[in-house]
Formats: sequence, structure tokens, C-alpha cells
Amino acid sequence: MDIIETIKQQIAENTILLYMKGSPNAPQCGFSQRASQALMSCGERFAYVDILQNPEIRANLPAYANWPTFPQLWVNGELVGGCDIILEMYENGELQTLVKEAAAAAEAKADDE
Repeated sequence: MDIIETIKQQIAENTILLYMKGSPNAPQCGFSQRASQALMSCGERFAYVDILQNPEIRANLPAYANWPTFPQLWVNGELVGGCDIILEMYENGELQTLVKEAAAAAEAKADDE
């Protein structure tokens, strides 16, 4: 499978997905740390991909997403943005709403299947 297909599959299979440096419990940069903390504070499970362990994704995702930096938050297959956007949305309550609604919709869909 080529790397773009892998990226598309990751985004499609994970309702809430954070591409970051490191992991939520051991972030490898300040931006990834702040983004993952804001996301964890929303109280919903989310998937993550450590781009430091996946150099092909690190190299190809910026072009695919048309977004040059990491972290990148994807919700329901749509790019939400990077650290600054995530933190701004968290501070005004939009992130919590977005994440909770996405998680609830994914849970309802899973229950229907």
C-alpha cells in the first residue's frame, strides 16, 4: 500500500486522530504536548500517529493535507488544524464540542452496526 493510501486509511478509520511528535503521554515537542493535552482534556478517546516513528508519513502528510506543520488534528476525516488552532478552539469551548459530538456519533454508528 502506498503511503498516501495509508494516510487516507488512518484518517478514515479514526474519528479523532492526532498526528504528532511522540505520544500523548510522552510528547517529543512542545506543540505536540500542548495539542495532546488539550485533546486529552476533552475526555474522549482519540488515536494518534507518532510521525517520528513514521518518517514516510512525516514526509508526505504535509503535502496531502496542504498543512506544513505538526501536530495535525483530524476529526471526521477533516483537518481541524495545528497547535494554535487546537488551543484556540479549546479555550473557547469549540474543541470540546467538536470532539464530544464526533465521539458520540461514532459510538452511535458502532452501535447500529
